[in-house]
Amino acid sequence: MDSLETRLRALVLLSLEGDKPAYRELLGELTHYLRIYFGRRLAPTHAANVEDLIQETLLAVHTRRLTYDVARPFTAWLHAIAHYKLVDHLRRHSIRPTVPLDDEMAGIVPSGDLSAHDLDRMLGTLPERTSTLIRKVKVEGASVAEAASAHNMSEGAAKLAIHRGLKALMARFAGDRR
Repeated sequence: MDSLETRLRALVLLSLEGDKPAYRELLGELTHYLRIYFGRRLAPTHAANVEDLIQETLLAVHTRRLTYDVARPFTAWLHAIAHYKLVDHLRRHSIRPTVPLDDEMAGIVPSGDLSAHDLDRMLGTLPERTSTLIRKVKVEGASVAEAASAHNMSEGAAKLAIHRGLKALMARFAGDRR
């Protein structure tokens, strides 16, 4: 790493002084280095994005090159830029797992596998109001509005209580799947 740091540092210092061939060589070295850097950090399914990340990072290096503090290691500065480009990429392309409220109970209670007694025991681990709301909506088929009205709650509060109750049941009995 020391030889890489030394080589890149020399090239960046020359390029900051206006040496165009040194700048072209620096970009070539950075392209090779960043291809390895991003290739190791992205899953094979996202390997096609490596070239885009390289280009974004090189553009950031180019536009911010005058902010580089020559008293500090160049590779640390480069890694900071590359890291933030990678994080931005992962945020842009991540698919967050979501489970609609109606499907949460399906993950806990496989049809026909639990008796009423087992269901009572599961729901008995929750606060009484939450248990009753889940039973009314998910077992008896009442609407959230009907269950909320019966408990003098807003529909949003009832939905939230049901969601949190189901999440607690999933964590307790089906393992936390996140």
